[in-house]
Amino acid sequence: MDLIAEWASTFSTYTGLEPWAFSVFLVVFAALLVDFVQRQLMKRMIRVVRETENAWDDALFDAMIRPLSFVIWLVGFTMAAEFLPLLSESDVLDSTLVVRIRQIGILFAFAWFLMSFIKDIEHNLAEQSLEGKRKADVTTIKALSRVLRITVVVTAMLVGLDTLGVNIAGLMAAGGIGGLAVGLAARDMIANFFGGLTVFIDRPFGVGDWILLKDQGIEGVVEEIGWRQTTIRKFDKRPVYVPNATFTTASVETPSRMTHRRIYETIGIRYDDVAVMQPITEEVRQMLLDHPDIDTSQTLMVNFDAFGPSSLDFFVYCMTRTVVWQEYHEVKQDVLLRISEIIDRHGASIAFPTRTVHIQEGPAPEPEETDRMDRENSE
Repeated sequence: MDLIAEWASTFSTYTGLEPWAFSVFLVVFAALLVDFVQRQLMKRMIRVVRETENAWDDALFDAMIRPLSFVIWLVGFTMAAEFLPLLSESDVLDSTLVVRIRQIGILFAFAWFLMSFIKDIEHNLAEQSLEGKRKADVTTIKALSRVLRITVVVTAMLVGLDTLGVNIAGLMAAGGIGGLAVGLAARDMIANFFGGLTVFIDRPFGVGDWILLKDQGIEGVVEEIGWRQTTIRKFDKRPVYVPNATFTTASVETPSRMTHRRIYETIGIRYDDVAVMQPITEEVRQMLLDHPDIDTSQTLMVNFDAFGPSSLDFFVYCMTRTVVWQEYHEVKQDVLLRISEIIDRHGASIAFPTRTVHIQEGPAPEPEETDRMDRENSE
C-alpha cells in the first residue's frame, strides 16, 4: 500500500491527477491482470488433470477457479477503496469496515470452494461407480455429501457472525428456545429427516435398487433419497414421492438384492398315466441337475404332490443362477419346455380340467308298455 501511494504521488506530480485516482486504477488493473493469469493457468491444469483417473484432482481445480477469481477481485476492490478520500472524510466509513468486508468475502469464497469441491467429488465418485470404475455406494456418497455441505454452511455462518462481532453464545441460547417451538410445529418434517437418516445408516436400499412397499402398494426403482422424501420410479415410469418417515414403520422388500430367482411350478398329468409318474419325476430331477442355469447347491425338489380333481400333480422347485428378470424368464421357459418333452417321451400327457359322465342303463320296457306309449304319442 505504501509503495502504491508513493508511485501515485510521483505520477500525480507529472500528470496533475489526484494520487488516489491513480492508486485505484493501478490496484484494479493489477487485479485484472492477476485474475487473467490465474484463469489461464487453472484452465491448463484442468486439461491436464482430466486425463487422469483420479476424481479428486478434477474436483479440486474445477471448484477452485471461480472462488479464486472472486477473492482476487475482492482484495483488489477493498484495497482500492482504502485509497478513496471518502474513507478518511467520513465518520461512518473507515478502514475497519473495509477489513471486515474483506474477511467476510474471503470466508464466503472459502465456503463456496468447499461446497463446490464436495459437490464435484460427489458427482465424480457417483459417475465412476455407475461406470464400474470404482466400487462405491452412491447412496452413502450422497448422504456424506449432504452432511458435509450442511456442516460447511453452518460453520461459515457462525464464523461470519463472530467476525461481525455478534455474540454467538447468546444467539445459540435464543435459538434453542426458538428451536423448540419450531420443532413442535414441524414435527412431520423432523420425522422425515430422521427417517432419511435411518435409511442412510441402515441402508435397506440404495439408489438404483428395486424396492417393494407392500402396505402402500408401491413398487419401483429408487431414483433419489433426499432428506425429506425418496423418489421411486414405478415400472410404468410414473414417479412416486414417499416421505422418509414411512420407512421407519413400513416393511420394505428389496428384490434387486436377491441372490437367486425361484422356479416353483405345479404340473399335472392324467390319472391314466399314474404308472409313469415316478420315471417322469426322476428324469425331470436329473434334467434340472444337469441344467447349466440351475444352481444345484440350492434347494432342488421334484416330487409327486397331490391327487388333484382332474390330474396327478407333481411340483418343481429350484433356483436359477441369474437374478436378471429377462434372463430368468428365458431359463424358466427352457425348463418348462424340457419338462413337456419328458412327459411326451414317456407316453403321458399334461392334464387339463375334464369331467367324465357315466350313464347307467335301466331295464328294457315290456312290449305292452311300448304299445301304450306309442298310442299316447299318436293321440
